[in-house]
Amino acid sequence: MKTHDVSRRPQRRDRLLREHIHDPYKTRLKLDDPTVCPQCGAVYRSDRWQWGIKPADAREELCQACHRINDKYPAAEITVHGAFVARHRQEILDLVRNEEKIENAEHPLHRIMDIVADEDGLRITTTDIHLPRRIGLALAHAFNAPFDFDYDKEGYFLRGSWRRDD
Repeated sequence: MKTHDVSRRPQRRDRLLREHIHDPYKTRLKLDDPTVCPQCGAVYRSDRWQWGIKPADAREELCQACHRINDKYPAAEITVHGAFVARHRQEILDLVRNEEKIENAEHPLHRIMDIVADEDGLRITTTDIHLPRRIGLALAHAFNAPFDFDYDKEGYFLRGSWRRDD
């Protein structure tokens, strides 16, 4: 007679697993090593995009950041507003560009897509969700005003806001 261990439940293999983070621009398959982005020149080597010299035998493939820029589909948006912004616009823009430069040196996919100025402030869009947090925290530290953000995990989108009115 055959016996079964009833204390152990059988595994179900027919259930649908949902992705926790859905980034439509994330590469699904591993790229060939080396691969180069024909638009920005970033090189995919050792499972990551990095800046470097284009190898002669490199395959060409558009990186996620260039793809997002071409499609005008940001991963994050920061609004910087208030009366303080109008008086210190150039300082704020310098800080934002400096933070992008520092971040982009190590992470080629972390870029500012666009900065739009309006009567109340600035709207900054980026190709990833990490650079905006870095920018927001730098603004909070430099100009002593809080940075608030909301991250939509399933939509892979970060919306941040920094305001100073004095």
